Parts: sequence; structure tokens; C-alpha cells
Amino acid sequence: MNDLINKSSQTPIEIALGIDENGKTTARKLYEFLELNPKNYSRWCEVNIIKNEFAEENKDYEVFVLKEENPLGGRPTQDFKLTASFAKKLSMTAKNEKGEEARKYFLQTEDKLKEITIAENALSPELKMFNCIYKAVAKNELESRQALEQSQKAIEQVASIREVVALNPTDWRRDTSTLVSKMALNMGGYDYIKPIREESYKLLEHRYGVALSIRLTNKKKTMSLNGVCKSKLDKLNQLDVIADDKKLIEGYTQIIKEMAIKYKVA
Repeated sequence: MNDLINKSSQTPIEIALGIDENGKTTARKLYEFLELNPKNYSRWCEVNIIKNEFAEENKDYEVFVLKEENPLGGRPTQDFKLTASFAKKLSMTAKNEKGEEARKYFLQTEDKLKEITIAENALSPELKMFNCIYKAVAKNELESRQALEQSQKAIEQVASIREVVALNPTDWRRDTSTLVSKMALNMGGYDYIKPIREESYKLLEHRYGVALSIRLTNKKKTMSLNGVCKSKLDKLNQLDVIADDKKLIEGYTQIIKEMAIKYKVA
């Protein structure tokens, strides 16, 4: 089946459907391709996959986790690997041109798979043996490539950890901001910067027994009495409070390091 889908020569529809080396797509990719209402995705999966009495797990579909942990809490994000046959059936739930386009593609995929199976069955015992050997070698090569990729990721992760560990209080504002941005991007975008900041402040307050908001209010009052204009006062935040205390700087830097590792930036 590995020869059925050649990654280097995929058609536009195969790229859109995210077809893997085994000719499978995912529920999420298929749903997006069918141009169905994004708000109904969870319900669609529940009705057509999870609670479908004619669908069998590990035969028609396989459940896999997109993210091992959800940084903001809640259940892990799941998706489903779909066989060509099952994906063809699901494509029929979309009564539009995209549904028909997907149905025809998976029908052709099924036909190709049948042709391959028939051809393999027609081989002589000797050729069947060589075919099995070839598949075993191909499988070993694929596993070796995957192991190499995992090793490379591990090396990159170690390098990232070294970078985090090397973070020091000298340029703490710039360096911690960089890590916060990386965490946000890893979680899905810059919209996560605010909740990450809030979490780091709560951890700092709990660990050092301080109230950053009270200190910020007092700092603004003092600066106001000293004639600082309102525009500058409005720009003050918790980081300015942390900057006034060496222990808080060290503590905040350490907390950001720990969060970077927790959220797999390092």
C-alpha cells in the first residue's frame, strides 16, 4: 500500500485530504475538505464515527491524540484515521460537489488497492516470498527514518533546554518575553500570551507571598505624586513591579523556565 500513495507526487486532492502513506485521511481533514460547518464538527464525529453502529474501531477508523496535553485544561484533542472505504461512506454525508469529489477519489483508491491485492495473489510462491521480503525491508527503512526523525527532535529539544537553562536575570525581560511568545505559538497563537502571563504571575505570587496588583497600585500612586504623567502610568504593568525587586526577577525567570519545559517549548 506504500506504493499506492507517493508523497512526492501527490495530487491536489490528496494534499488537501492529508493522505498518508497507507492511503488514509483523518476526520478533521475530510470534514474541512467537504466544506461543512466548522461548528458542527464534534457532532458530526459523534454521529458518523463514534456512535455509528456500522463503523468498527481499529478496522474502519483509529483514534489518535493530536496533543498529548491541553495546556489550558480539558480533554486532549482527538482525531480519527479513516480507511479509504470508510472515508468514502462519510463523504456521502455531504450533499455537495466536494462530497462527490471525495467519494470518487476514495472509490478509485479502493479499486487500486483491490488491483494490488489481486496482482499479489496471482504471484508465484517464489515471487510472493520476495514480495514479503521487499515489504519487510521497506517497513524497516520507514521505521529507521522515523527513529532518525525522533532522534533529531530529541537533539533539538536538548538544545532548546540548554537555551532555557542559560537564561539569566541580565536580560530577563527580553528573554522571558521571547519564551512566553514561543509558548503561545506552541499552544496555537499569540492570543495565549495573556493567559500565560497571568499564570506566571499567579505562580510568582504564590511562591513568594506577594501581591503584584497591590504593589503595582502603590507604584503608580508614588510615581503620580512625583509628577509622572498619566500616559506613562497607564503603561506600567506587573513586569515593572518585578523589575523593582531582585528576588522577584530571579523567581520570575525561574518560573518562566519551568513553564517553558512544561509547555514543551524546551
